[in-house]
Amino acid sequence: MSTMLYNPFHELDRFFEQAARTVARDARLMPMDLYREGDNFIAKLDLPGVDPSTIEVGIDDRTLTVTAERKPVEIESGEKNRWVSRERTTGSFARQLTLGGGLDLSNVNADYADGVLTLTIPVAEEAKPRKIAISGVDAPAEVEGSDQA
Repeated sequence: MSTMLYNPFHELDRFFEQAARTVARDARLMPMDLYREGDNFIAKLDLPGVDPSTIEVGIDDRTLTVTAERKPVEIESGEKNRWVSRERTTGSFARQLTLGGGLDLSNVNADYADGVLTLTIPVAEEAKPRKIAISGVDAPAEVEGSDQA
């Protein structure tokens, strides 16, 4: 009979690994890297050219939602002004992550720098591995014996 050790983070790690491998199919989907670093999960979402005041991060139950908007560049109309190429995606962007249990959702941190939104999602204290003290265990008692056989 073989014994398997239960790892409470296995399913969560598997979910995040799968999410990180998912390729963005829609230009309005924010590309994301997701990894675990110690007692935190780190999500990095690319949002270049986005006005930071349009970025919103919210959590409803176990769904984390990020929304943002990139406004189109306007040029003055006129005889000498015209678009030659217009490839940058504009409009509203949204990304949702369904978060598993064992995370401290009240302490999620968001930072936006150099066009990258970094979310730090800590593992909850009660979900971290810990040792359990055993009570009622005394040192082995000395057993006295006799040399009589």
